[in-house]
Amino acid sequence: MLKHIKSKRLPILTTVLTASLLLSSCDNGFEELNTNPNALTDPVIPNLFSFSVVKTAGTGYENHRGNLIYAGALVQHFASLTTYWSGDKYLYNAPYSDAFFETAYGAHVKELEQIISLTKDVPEQSNLYNVARIFRVFGYHRITDLYGDVPYTEAAKGFLGGIYSPKYDKQADIYADMLNELDQAAQALNPSKTTYESADILYGGDVTKWKKFAYSLMLRLGMRLTKVDPAKAEQFVKKAIAGGVMQSNDDLAKVNHAEGDDNKRNLDSNTLRTQEYDAANLKGKANSKLSETFVNFLKNNNDPRLPFIATTWEGNADPTKEAASTTPAKQKGLPNGYDATTIKTLIPAWNDNSLTEYSEANLNKIAGNGAPTVFQSYAEVEFLLAEAALRGWGDGKTAEHYNKGVTAAMKMMSLYGGTISDAAITAYLTAHPFVAGTQAQQLEQIATQYWAVNFLNSYEAYANWRRTGYPVLKPTNYPGNDTGGVIPRRLRYPASEASKNAAQYNAAVAAQGPDLLTTRVWWDKQ
Repeated sequence: MLKHIKSKRLPILTTVLTASLLLSSCDNGFEELNTNPNALTDPVIPNLFSFSVVKTAGTGYENHRGNLIYAGALVQHFASLTTYWSGDKYLYNAPYSDAFFETAYGAHVKELEQIISLTKDVPEQSNLYNVARIFRVFGYHRITDLYGDVPYTEAAKGFLGGIYSPKYDKQADIYADMLNELDQAAQALNPSKTTYESADILYGGDVTKWKKFAYSLMLRLGMRLTKVDPAKAEQFVKKAIAGGVMQSNDDLAKVNHAEGDDNKRNLDSNTLRTQEYDAANLKGKANSKLSETFVNFLKNNNDPRLPFIATTWEGNADPTKEAASTTPAKQKGLPNGYDATTIKTLIPAWNDNSLTEYSEANLNKIAGNGAPTVFQSYAEVEFLLAEAALRGWGDGKTAEHYNKGVTAAMKMMSLYGGTISDAAITAYLTAHPFVAGTQAQQLEQIATQYWAVNFLNSYEAYANWRRTGYPVLKPTNYPGNDTGGVIPRRLRYPASEASKNAAQYNAAVAAQGPDLLTTRVWWDKQ
């Protein structure tokens, strides 16, 4: 059964109901004497919204497993010699495959459903309602992209509607509703009405930026349909462009973090720091490294982002050594699909100290505790606009949008305490101009940059790779893997769903296909 069906408010409401029933038979003054003045009996809507956004940014659990260990390794951003890095070896690991499903329903979207139910029919709270609808789409699109058919229309309705066995909606229906929700919510935003103000940790109550985010998200989701429904993809891509998407890095959707305790820092980065690297103690023998595929892409192309993304272990152990540890010549990516024994079949001279030579994510820059969580970047939007132009759905300025995307991606390093000069960006674009080749070659160049800019947002890199097939990744074939050496196309549902929500789970499997890593989701048409 989904963990999200129980509301934390139920005990409070039960207490209030019991008190009201007793009041009719008690003396005057009973209610005042038995009311805790420090207790909240009504939900504070802005707090619910902040909670949802913060938890969606990561709890240090579901993203570590779903985003890094699975998606990040599947798209070869990361590699590992340990077997629990299941995406590296195409293994089914139930707790790791389950993690995002369980946490997303339990902590990402539940509060949004409550906000929507409370504000839907309150005209003066229309912005609260519509912003929640937009962010609800963000939450659910990640769930359905990872798993396929999932609970949607009946999800998080345990307290709200008494639904304890939510049905699984077809992904086609979920996408149709999400796209319509974005359109309706964006159009309904009104700058003259109340907003979440400071409780909106994405945009500080700026409904103009929320509208751009809504249409940028529509652009992402519309493009997701290119293989399965090109006509609808074109319809919503054009609608998104007409509605107005992000125009600069000032518009990107992100949650800011800061060094400090768990209420401030980037918990996903901190989990990477403490559970994977622990550089001071492991001294380079970390549980994971950056993938050879990713490091070679950055290094071979003289990408100026490399020092802000990759370092040898010494830089992570001692920030004063960062400059010397981030030089391109020192960076080396670990091959995917090996363990501590099988790596010797590829590298016969491998020994216990060999791992110390391989690059890690830079904990002082892109993977720092104070680094923001980016939900959608302006660079990504420009790459999608480049693809739209390539397909004849945009303004025809494919190369211009591609160049803007690369520029924005490199300027984003300022979010992580790095600076890439205009001259360095110009030199990169001069050395790597947009190709005047076939449509497939141009799409490959766009999609490969999309993959690179979504490092640490591997959910999106994985989704776009499944849709486009780019970059071209060489599959691994680790002994005993669960896919026959084929890169997985989805994660499996939690085992608890097969037992506690059996009827709905079985119906979903019958409709979508076997609950396996190799079963494709609806939009991932072969």
